[in-house]
Amino acid sequence: MGKHTGFLEWNRQAAPYRAPLARAHDYHEIYTEHPNGKLREQGARCMDCGVPFCQSDNGCPVRNLIPEWNDLVYRDQWREALDRLHKTNNFPDFTGRICPAPCEGACVLGISDGPVTIKNIEQAISDRGFAEGWVVPQPPTVRTGKTVAVIGSGPAGLAAAAQLNSVGHHVCVYEREDRVGGLLTYGIPNMKLDKIAVVQRRVRVLEQEGIDFRVNQTIGDGTNNTLDIRDLKATYDAVLLCTGATIPRDITIPGRQLSGIHFAMDYLTPNTRSLLDSNHQDGRYLSAKDKQVIVIGGGDTGTDCVASALRQGCKSLVNFEVMQKAPKERLQNNPWPLWPRVYRTDYGHEEAAATLGDDPRRYQMSSVEFIGKHGAVTGVRTVNVQQDAGKLVEQPGTEHIWPADLILIAVGFTGPEHQCSEPLGLHYDSQSNFLAKHGQFTTSTDGVYAAGDCRRGQSLVVWAINEGREAAREIDRALMGSSQLP
Repeated sequence: MGKHTGFLEWNRQAAPYRAPLARAHDYHEIYTEHPNGKLREQGARCMDCGVPFCQSDNGCPVRNLIPEWNDLVYRDQWREALDRLHKTNNFPDFTGRICPAPCEGACVLGISDGPVTIKNIEQAISDRGFAEGWVVPQPPTVRTGKTVAVIGSGPAGLAAAAQLNSVGHHVCVYEREDRVGGLLTYGIPNMKLDKIAVVQRRVRVLEQEGIDFRVNQTIGDGTNNTLDIRDLKATYDAVLLCTGATIPRDITIPGRQLSGIHFAMDYLTPNTRSLLDSNHQDGRYLSAKDKQVIVIGGGDTGTDCVASALRQGCKSLVNFEVMQKAPKERLQNNPWPLWPRVYRTDYGHEEAAATLGDDPRRYQMSSVEFIGKHGAVTGVRTVNVQQDAGKLVEQPGTEHIWPADLILIAVGFTGPEHQCSEPLGLHYDSQSNFLAKHGQFTTSTDGVYAAGDCRRGQSLVVWAINEGREAAREIDRALMGSSQLP
């Protein structure tokens, strides 16, 4: 490493987000610029550890060469750092923004100090690559004559398409929405991942490399304006399913039928579409303006609902989490290099505290009944819960009624939709995911593969990229007899 004592000389300094009161009123990205000098210092903190756990099973799923590009940033060799980054990750411009950075949780320096700001450095390398004009289309010089259909243009589908195209196969990506990107476009708000400046910028590169994108294409059994998956299977040499885990988990309690209760994606997706179509001038979205909003669910999607409701001008905001508040430091049963289950304040919670005066999260809260009047929701009845032997136990005397005009359910997803798999007779696992062994990605139907959330269940974007890349390798191996893809 270039600076063996860097971790002794500089403390961790992550690049801050924009001021919460300022950013809570717009949909621009929340990030700030990364000063070159600070990034070099942070890269120098990478401590030349004997075993880089940041690249281990507990760290980066795509096995990013993190110590190498940390060192290159310290040496001010940004072009080389970008080359190293692209060796393992097709889309560092995405992951540098939205990945929760398990690599930092596994950083050896994190045992006794703040981990290296790996995520900041990754984003900065990628952004500089585009700014300097280093990211250019690299179409294959020779075509193999083999064809692959990729169903779904989320991170798994895009990664697989990029890899398969790079070795000369003709790849056609089918997307049912009106824009390419899957959850990158419509599942993550613009303030976390800009759809034009970041997502479409990368999509344009992929198009110029020769990938064929077809939007507004729903794959099914050929009825109800769908394309028949069986026709695609007969047309292409291989079909890869990357449809994601899109069926939302519901809360089946009394009053669920009341109006004003919505799944998170039914709220977030139209909001982003309207922003892109008309800057919200068309009114074709669900507004939280002047409403009492309750978000049920404490994950990333719940936070995105919190942040979006704030930007729409909600009257009040509460976020229920069924789990207890995490500790400030790791507990003994959560040792390094496991992901640290510690208390964090995400961007939406920070904005809510600055805008409304209080962190919106309420912990150990279980919803037991939605309350309404004239068919519309007016509130929710909750009870406090505690964990006992792995089970949630209601605490007597803790019932409370919370007023609400709009309730957003963000408690995860149960698996993929099956309209494109049923005509093929695909087998499923116990969680209704497409049954395909990791490392092989072959389904129960010859020539049909599956990768990403539709195969492994709801997971991280970086895992989707990993699966897309590995599935591409196995498809290439099946088509050509061997593969040079990593």
